[in-house]
Amino acid sequence: MTVAPVGLGLVGAGGFATFLAEAAATLPSVSLRAVADPRPDAARRLAGTHAARATGSWQDLLTDGTVDAVVVATPPADHATIATAALEAGKHVFCEKPLALDDAAARDLVAVVERTERVLVVDHVLRYNPLLRALAGLRGSLLGPVQRFCFENDASDEDLGPNHWFWDEARSGGIFVEHGVHFFDAAAMLLDHEPTSVGAVEARRRHGAVDLVSATVMHGGDTLATHTHSFTHAHRCERQLMRLDCGPAEVRVEGWIPVHAVVDAWTDEAGLEIAEGLPDRVPELFDVPGFRLGPAAGIRVSGRRDAAAPGARGRGVALDVPHHVRVELTLGGHDAKPAAYAESVRAALTDLVSSITDGGRPRSGVREGAAAVAVATAATRSARNGRVEPLAPTHVPVH
Repeated sequence: MTVAPVGLGLVGAGGFATFLAEAAATLPSVSLRAVADPRPDAARRLAGTHAARATGSWQDLLTDGTVDAVVVATPPADHATIATAALEAGKHVFCEKPLALDDAAARDLVAVVERTERVLVVDHVLRYNPLLRALAGLRGSLLGPVQRFCFENDASDEDLGPNHWFWDEARSGGIFVEHGVHFFDAAAMLLDHEPTSVGAVEARRRHGAVDLVSATVMHGGDTLATHTHSFTHAHRCERQLMRLDCGPAEVRVEGWIPVHAVVDAWTDEAGLEIAEGLPDRVPELFDVPGFRLGPAAGIRVSGRRDAAAPGARGRGVALDVPHHVRVELTLGGHDAKPAAYAESVRAALTDLVSSITDGGRPRSGVREGAAAVAVATAATRSARNGRVEPLAPTHVPVH
């Protein structure tokens, strides 16, 4: 039986909306039916490219019978309002991050999703990245529990002029909310414990906006996650690094869109055997529905058996780790970043469709989105009041 594609109504006709529409165009399971933007020329241009109709009002999408799901690609201040109205109108929702500007609005959306029984997917693209999915899949085998998570983001501000909405916290929520939610969410995906508290600091350019923030999040009672974001660099000077300290194993992931990761591990006989078998497990470990791997994607392994004397200790625990292995996981390196980003969005849209048609929970649903916003808004409060902020349990199911 042929299933009709899910009709999309896109709110926004800016750069990201255009990028999202291009990703959607590669999926036969969705069809862009309408584009809403108060700028008529922008709406017509984007709609015309995809044989959709243009409208100046997003409310018009709520009564359009050809629209099954509303795609929210506006500045963050409008996300919760549009998503709530769409859900109440019986539409499913694909929402660019963040889900909302504050914890209260995010919690309200959780309630609306559960009451309306509609699907909401938050575009947390890291949940749809094959490298991070592979690393999550190696927990409990080659990788032990993460005892420290570190993300450092030296991002560009060359395209963020002084009047850009990014700097207006009433529209963006600030750096922790607008951008940090990606990595609070990634930590939640990769760590074994929920966040329990957060302390944060911020710095601002002279006579200007906050452009450098750092937060330390406690997960459970024994795991720390640090998140630092600066928007102070030229494009050519951007740097991003995610580091996972798993005791005998260290993981380093390059890029805020991960395209290359290295595992450097001391391990036992069982771990060495697992590592040596990883190249043959690429289709399994890298499997993210909707993400099309490029030809350069793969895993390379090198190692030395009995590289050190037996007997070691770490964190007060005896370790049997005489063998050393290095595992490189790649989607193709730096040149693969644009494709990896587009494919992650494609995978998130695939998740929307499958959740609508099969009734399953999305990998990045409303509860995941609300949990990330809760940490982000608590970090913002902490940076302003100088106190460590407690975090309530989120009870987000583990995928």
